Amino acid sequence: MAYSCKLGTGRTLYLDNANGQTTITLSSSASGQQQQASSSFQTGSWTATPEVYLTTDGAVVKLQAERGSHYIRVHGSSIGVSEAFSLDALEQMQMQQISSFPSASPSMEPMKPIEPMKPMEPMKPMDPMHPMKPMTMGNMQMSLDPMEMRMGNMEMRIGTSTAGSAVSTAQHFCSQCGTSVKQEDRFCTHCGHRLSN
Repeated sequence: MAYSCKLGTGRTLYLDNANGQTTITLSSSASGQQQQASSSFQTGSWTATPEVYLTTDGAVVKLQAERGSHYIRVHGSSIGVSEAFSLDALEQMQMQQISSFPSASPSMEPMKPIEPMKPMEPMKPMDPMHPMKPMTMGNMQMSLDPMEMRMGNMEMRIGTSTAGSAVSTAQHFCSQCGTSVKQEDRFCTHCGHRLSN
């Protein structure tokens, strides 16, 4: 014998007793979702129709069975046995006898095994980098081969000088401390570092 009771919006309580085992299922449904919580208790066979009382935070089920009275508390989605409960001030809910008890969950097809990943292709070597073209911003120009920078009438160069420059108006600097030096100087006048010509 199975019974159901509507507890409120989208919540239904199902009760069943088979071979002295009482099963209680709480079904909750909302837009696009359905959840069920189920618990079983050894109560013995029922001697009367179960009674459900609405509380402020859930419901209490009173069962009359061969072994005496049993109280089962439904709170949120949890279901558990309770001590004797005062039912005087609580609203009794309408029970309805049903022909079949809802299944715990709809049957689903088992998931297909995941296919192994295909091996990745080895990375192709990168193309060699092309020499950088000189960059120009306003009256400032920079290039990397040889490393040089020009701004207005000032010029700074590191590395080999370009062939064919007979007269150089470039300023020279100490590679150690950065102080301006003359082209004919062999040592820095500031830090004493030996200059290369």
